[in-house]
Amino acid sequence: MSTAARQARDTRHPVQQGLLSRTLSAVSSILFWLFVALLFSILAEWVGMWLWWPDEGVDHSRQMLEQEIRYVNQDFGRSLLVSEPADYARQFADTSYRLLFEMTRVEIAIQWLSRPIDPRGSTLQATLRQGYGVIEAHVVAAMTITQVFAVRLAVLTLAMPVFVLFGLVAIVDGLVQRDLRRWTGGRESSFVYHHAKRLILPSIILTWVVYLGMPVSVHPNYVVLPFALLTALALAVTASTFKKYL
Repeated sequence: MSTAARQARDTRHPVQQGLLSRTLSAVSSILFWLFVALLFSILAEWVGMWLWWPDEGVDHSRQMLEQEIRYVNQDFGRSLLVSEPADYARQFADTSYRLLFEMTRVEIAIQWLSRPIDPRGSTLQATLRQGYGVIEAHVVAAMTITQVFAVRLAVLTLAMPVFVLFGLVAIVDGLVQRDLRRWTGGRESSFVYHHAKRLILPSIILTWVVYLGMPVSVHPNYVVLPFALLTALALAVTASTFKKYL
């Protein structure tokens, strides 16, 4: 069989991924983008240490962590997913810290590097500890921001029922508006339907991107609720303009 014939056959019969491969691909994509968001948060904190809060230094990230935990303790008393949201957020942050820094021995390495230079030690030991002294504040800030990231990630998982609740109300309202339009002979527009449908997933993703990447402490409600309303609006418009044949 010629190369052109094989290419034509592959084009007519594309290889389809199975359920397991699609699931693994989706999980890997989520982990990749979470890692990118974490790197962005760390870089934003470092830039802030150089430009916006040089006097605070590493204390800025520590204050952020305290404020984020305070938000959880004060305003997350109940949740549909867990019985103790504040304990869940703290355990999530502690588990992330253990997995990323304790189990990987990064914490032990940092403790060794932070010790004073041993005059009887090797030249390599002195060079490493001296170099670490220059970047110590940035390393500590990165570790603290990782904990902030974990707390925010836990908060976002607790906030997902808000999107579900708002979405259900929006779908019901949109379907009611659709029936009213059909019975009154209103105008239908597939253009509006397709554009509103494209906004649903980005409005959810933007919630995670914006909240996880913010270099300052912001109450979760100021981020989650506007995007939940935007998602609900997109769902309502999608449901109200839905047609049986598009």
